[in-house]
Amino acid sequence: MSRNPNSLTNTYHRDTYPAISPTKPSLNQAGRTILITGGGSGIGFAIARSFAQASASRIIIVGRRASVLEEAASKLREEFKDSHPTTEFIIRQGDIGDDSSISALWDYLTSQNIFVRVLVLNAAHVTPWGPDTLKMDKGDLMEAFDVNIGGNFLMTVKFVNQPLRPRGEQLNLINLSTANIHMYPLPNQTPYATSKSGFTTLIGRIADEHPVEELQIISFNPGAHYSESAAKYFEKGHYKWDEMALPGNFAVWAASPEASWLHGRFVWAHWDVDELRADKEFMKRLDQERGFLKVAVQGLEEVDFQALWDN
Repeated sequence: MSRNPNSLTNTYHRDTYPAISPTKPSLNQAGRTILITGGGSGIGFAIARSFAQASASRIIIVGRRASVLEEAASKLREEFKDSHPTTEFIIRQGDIGDDSSISALWDYLTSQNIFVRVLVLNAAHVTPWGPDTLKMDKGDLMEAFDVNIGGNFLMTVKFVNQPLRPRGEQLNLINLSTANIHMYPLPNQTPYATSKSGFTTLIGRIADEHPVEELQIISFNPGAHYSESAAKYFEKGHYKWDEMALPGNFAVWAASPEASWLHGRFVWAHWDVDELRADKEFMKRLDQERGFLKVAVQGLEEVDFQALWDN
C-alpha cells in the first residue's frame, strides 16, 4: 500500500489511535484548566471531550452562541458525571473578533481566580465559498484577518500575561490551523487560507522567541470533518470524512510533554506521531533546519540571514 501523498508517515490516520489516546497516563491533564475557543460544536466540542477524558480539572468553552454553549456543557456534564465527576465545565459567551470581548473574558477569569494552563485556539472566521476575491468588499476580506490573526493574537497575549500565572510555569498553546495554508491553487477560499496562514506564521515566529520550557506552541491541521459549517456546502457522502476524535485527541497529545519536540511547528493530525519520532532523517531535519515544518516559500528550503550580507 503506497503512502498517502499528504503524509510524512507511512500510516495516515483518519481516527484516533493508542499513541494519542487521552486515557494514556503520560497525557493526563489533571490539575489543568483548559480554555477552548469555538468549543461549543464541531472540532472544538470534540477537543473538550478529549480533555475531559484526559482528566482535566476545568474546561472552559467559549463561543458566540449562548444556546450552543449551554447545550454543549449539558452534554459534557451528562457524559462525564460518573467517569470524571470532578471535572468542571464552564461556558463563556464571547467573540474573538471583538477586542473588548476578549478583554472581558480574561478579566472575568482573573476575577474568579482562574489560571488557564492550556489555550486551544479553535474558533475561526470562515469566508463563504464562491466569490472572486477581487470582487469582495474590503470589510468582508479584513474580517477574516481581524478574527483569524488579530483575535487569536490578542488571545495569545492575554494568555501569556495572565496575572495569576505562577512564576516559571510552562504554558501550552494549541493552534488549530488548516491544510489550506499550503494548498495551491485553492480558489474561492483565499481570505480564509491567507489569514490562517498569517497566524500560523505569526505563532511559529513567536515560538522562536520563547523556549518550549516557557511556552509550548504547536499548530496542526485537524483534518476534514463533517461539521456544521461543512454541511452548508457538502453532502455527507461527498467525501471520506475524518473522525472528530482524531483532532480531539491530537490536541491533548500536543498539550503534553510528549509533543515538546514539535515546538513551533505545523503538522497534520493524520501523521503517526510514533513513526515521526522514530524517523531519524525526520528528526535530523527537525533539529537542523530552522524552517522545517514552518510556513515558508515552497521550493526554497531555508534562507540563511548571514548569507544575505556575504560577498
